[in-house]
Amino acid sequence: MLDTVQERLIAADVVRGTTRMLAREDCLAVGEVSLGNGRRADLMGLCPRGFVTIVEIKVSRADLLGDAKWTDYLDYCDRFFWAIPAGFDAALLDRPELLPERAGLIVADRYDAAIIRPALSVPLAASRRKAETLRFARRAARRLIGDIDDSELPSL
Repeated sequence: MLDTVQERLIAADVVRGTTRMLAREDCLAVGEVSLGNGRRADLMGLCPRGFVTIVEIKVSRADLLGDAKWTDYLDYCDRFFWAIPAGFDAALLDRPELLPERAGLIVADRYDAAIIRPALSVPLAASRRKAETLRFARRAARRLIGDIDDSELPSL
């Protein structure tokens, strides 16, 4: 069983590889984005045509099977993916309660990732798309400001 520190390191690698893969598809991602329902997406990507992609990172069986909140993300994206590290038991994600017909699957390591199962695209309502695009843009801008200014800004 992995300890919390190991899980965080593996999760950081999965985030890095997944972000790189999304960027190659011209879908730019930001981590830890708060949604309108109070949930926080591990990764949210914004694609050139305004499509919103959410990726939920799972590095342990317990974390995956204990996650009852993930369906709350579906109303905030056009595509939803699970991202797991290489060697993770991907068969767990074929369970009906994890909606394999809707949720895509990404396998990632520190350097890259691959889409193993595409995600079904379910278009967002225009008003929700606008709200989430603005939330994404503000989060990204706030992080850029933080990179150039040491002052604390209130969180989103």
